[in-house]
Amino acid sequence: MEYSKKVRENFMNPKNMGEIKNPDAIGKVGNPQCGDVMWIYLKIGKKKVDGKEEEIIKDIKFKTFGCMAAIATSSMITQLAKGKTLKEAEKITVDNVADSLQGLPAIKMHCSSLAVDALRKAIENYRKKK
Repeated sequence: MEYSKKVRENFMNPKNMGEIKNPDAIGKVGNPQCGDVMWIYLKIGKKKVDGKEEEIIKDIKFKTFGCMAAIATSSMITQLAKGKTLKEAEKITVDNVADSLQGLPAIKMHCSSLAVDALRKAIENYRKKK
């Protein structure tokens, strides 16, 4: 299986890996077929956007047990979401993640989907707590 340079970089040197102490939200997803499990941790802040206060992802980290693509997509989703408003972060798609990694093998696209699902679950977890 051939991975892009960007996938290999994000696997070898993942960004935002780890846990946030006292996170505002956690999203956890898993895929029983391949055994991948992802946790996304969020710290939410506030920022003025167009004159009104919006909630933004101030910090985001991940913990992933899985293959190269699972770790790379987890790393990439955190990079795409950090600093965005919750509404903007919810609009990140499977294709955004895969494109940012310069493509994924078709058989590994489910990893991109897991990363997006984990982020959305974390945002949903945050909103339920409020």
